[in-house]
Amino acid sequence: MWMHVDDANYTKASVGVAISDSPTGPFTYLYSKRPHDCESRDMTIFKDDDGKAYLIYSSEDNSELHIGPLTDDYLDVTDAMRRLLIAQHREAPALFKHEGTYYMVTSGCTSWAPNTALAHAATSVMGPWETLGNPCVGGNEVFRSTTFFSQSTFVLPVPGLPGSFIFMADRWNPSDLRDSRYVWLPLTIGGVPDEAADYSFMFPLWSRVSIYWHRRWRLPEEWRDY
Repeated sequence: MWMHVDDANYTKASVGVAISDSPTGPFTYLYSKRPHDCESRDMTIFKDDDGKAYLIYSSEDNSELHIGPLTDDYLDVTDAMRRLLIAQHREAPALFKHEGTYYMVTSGCTSWAPNTALAHAATSVMGPWETLGNPCVGGNEVFRSTTFFSQSTFVLPVPGLPGSFIFMADRWNPSDLRDSRYVWLPLTIGGVPDEAADYSFMFPLWSRVSIYWHRRWRLPEEWRDY
């Protein structure tokens, strides 16, 4: 288990690592550290099809993201590291993969307040990453500009339905963080992005990432048996 480790003043800015023989625990805490000797705040782990895993985290006062592979035992980072989305102030990365392309949803940096999500795409998980625009669809403009009053945390593939995913997000309650809730919404890959990608000479190379607002929705029938 990898986790964000911090203090009330956000000065520790580290990752923590714990291990267990079962996903439900008990866990043994191993250590905390700053990966690559850099600040680490919002973070996630992405495991690729070949079994290689990567740590991606907000760093440099949340002004950029860093990504690097884990060791083969998943207990530490290697020396390799790339800086992504430099000076763009993105956090809460949620990575996933579809048909050989890597996708990522990120949040802006506005403390506990919600803000506009951005989708990104790359042919290599280490980058470069291109920005595709706001993936949120439906609701009103306020909903779309605040990621439906939530912040990205994970994207879960739907087994048996290629191109279909569940976007998982935190809906923070700053007055009582223990009472914060979750938002799960359908996410699909397909169509043309709203904005031209950075390296494509104004011709989008990537499929659109779409997160659809629903007050209520059901999991697809095809997924009920999983």
